[in-house]
Amino acid sequence: QAQLVESGGGSVQAGGSLRLSCAASGYTYSSNCMGWFRQAPEKEREWVSSISARGGSWYADSVKGRFTISRDSARNTLYLQMRSLKPEDTAMYYCAATSYWACPSPLWSLGDYNSWGQGAQVTVSS
Repeated sequence: QAQLVESGGGSVQAGGSLRLSCAASGYTYSSNCMGWFRQAPEKEREWVSSISARGGSWYADSVKGRFTISRDSARNTLYLQMRSLKPEDTAMYYCAATSYWACPSPLWSLGDYNSWGQGAQVTVSS
């Protein structure tokens, strides 16, 4: 059974950094578009970033220049390096995978991501 497991969340002060990992098992996602989403309390889940099987990457305007998505196909793992964190980045972060090598259009189309992790909490204090 395919499974995505996030790790690396935690609590940091504003300006700090964290790196989230998403380890996949039961299925090799090297040929799939994958992405990161986040959900703050009482808010809808929002798209953060996606990376295609060929390495193309895209970011939400709110994180562009501060977050970097990457993948290690050999380890079947997705990463999200987060720098210059702000209190508004506080949320539960989820990794997700599609069934295709190309990323969906629009990138934030939740329904096109059919595998999800359980989430990792990121808390940024001011």
